[in-house]
Amino acid sequence: MNVLLKSATIVDPKSDFHNQTVDILIEKGVISQISKRISNPKNYKEIKLDNLHVSKGWFDSSVSFGEPGYEERETIENGLKTAALSGFTSVVLNSNTHPVIDTNADVSFLKAKANGNAVDLHPLGALTKESKGVDLAELFDMKSAGAVAFYDYQKPISNPNLIKIALQYASNFDGLVMSFPQESKISGLGVMHEHVTSTSLGLKGNPSLAEELQIARDLFILEYTEGKLHIPTISTAKSVELIRAAKQKKLNVTCSVAIHNLILTDKDLVNFNTNYKVLPPLRSQSDIDALIEGVKDGTIDMVTSDHNPIDIEHKKVEFDHAMYGTIGLESAFGALQTIFTLKKTIDLLTKGKERFDLQSSSIQQGQKANITLFNPNQSYTFTKDNIVSNSKNSCFENHDLKGIVYGIYANNQLVLK
Repeated sequence: MNVLLKSATIVDPKSDFHNQTVDILIEKGVISQISKRISNPKNYKEIKLDNLHVSKGWFDSSVSFGEPGYEERETIENGLKTAALSGFTSVVLNSNTHPVIDTNADVSFLKAKANGNAVDLHPLGALTKESKGVDLAELFDMKSAGAVAFYDYQKPISNPNLIKIALQYASNFDGLVMSFPQESKISGLGVMHEHVTSTSLGLKGNPSLAEELQIARDLFILEYTEGKLHIPTISTAKSVELIRAAKQKKLNVTCSVAIHNLILTDKDLVNFNTNYKVLPPLRSQSDIDALIEGVKDGTIDMVTSDHNPIDIEHKKVEFDHAMYGTIGLESAFGALQTIFTLKKTIDLLTKGKERFDLQSSSIQQGQKANITLFNPNQSYTFTKDNIVSNSKNSCFENHDLKGIVYGIYANNQLVLK
């Protein structure tokens, strides 16, 4: 698709036009010209938007949809539309479907389902068969089919030998193993952060120790195996310390944090709103401060929306019985801008691809166009009207956010609101 973007401010430190307001001509999916003014003799579609800013396409390392098996939560088609309208040109899809994505045929199904879409979908394969934590799944076969890493979404591996074998085996083909940071016997039946608030609300607590103990275990095993590990969605100050120390020892480890864990605390649960029931749970302000510092100094490698649509039947119930999860794609940009500068926000939204062996392009002439379009300055209150997902379980509903997304240009397709 041929498009002329008018008066677009480029936010891309690797581009020759960083921080400049220019016209961008895209022909057949490739950036053919960037200049202060570009005429339009061929009458291409012109895009003129208020305070238009562009960056290279955003990336999210943890997104759940539902299809196959839980289409009432979200379909792949609408999920990818949601990602596009939220500014994401690439998403890593979790394996928490029914059936679980644990064979090469399952991975191939997802790739085929998303084929031809503006947004690139990169499936995760389950680490263990049916994500039951007993036997390793077909890791190499799934990698060959296009799986970018292996993860039992939000299901901790209780058997340390299984993680050891997984790291050793996957290292034979440079596979990335992911391990959810929670020791289940410590977390028990806890449904929120174990602290003063959980006691006052009469809800069972999930202590920080449960996360930190599992991370410490996995880092010891990683050092022994010399494997390649990614720890998704950490949430405590001590977790940041542990991973910082592991990186100083040159272990091959990365980690992420969910955006809501950078902003919301356990005190937000005082009204028993199940949209705040997430895993890992919302922690204390001191944890948030440490997490933000970890993001700033690079200990935390990437942020994620940890987008997890849950249908109303599993959310609008008693707090103890509600499923964990919040949607987050639609609010990711606006939420991050409430705590970081625009430069840092865009840096965070475009980081992480390399860890999953995915290519990243810059906004340069001759490069394939993979671009997010947005207005960083518009403040608004996030409501259900801003939700594109089929499920509406957002923990940012009625929160004030900053910055709106217009859409994306990727894979020779323009997707705009």
